[in-house]
Amino acid sequence: MADSVLIEGLAVETVIGVYDWERDVTQQILIDLDMAWDNRAPGQSDDVADALDYAAVSERVARCLQELKPQLLERAAEVLADLLMKEFGVGQLTLTLRKPGAVPAARSVGVRIERGSK
Repeated sequence: MADSVLIEGLAVETVIGVYDWERDVTQQILIDLDMAWDNRAPGQSDDVADALDYAAVSERVARCLQELKPQLLERAAEVLADLLMKEFGVGQLTLTLRKPGAVPAARSVGVRIERGSK
């Protein structure tokens, strides 16, 4: 399937990092999601009940990261991918997490994972 639902640049403030000082502050994580989703039904019905609700996905992603407080972006990515596939029925996704300012000479650092079958 070539259809997808996108969420780009979702900003979430959460505790993330391995250093002691990072466990005492919140930092911004930027999330990009490309989720395989058959958009034919909502395209025909014009009904949000048939669509992948990107507002609900965004809220759930933010809540997950704020509760998880991971040390590593890799852990956050794996947990989020599993959550989206199980809770929202996403069969395949590409997930990018960025941590702006983590390396002073770089705009951001991050990880990208792909999970599920195309």
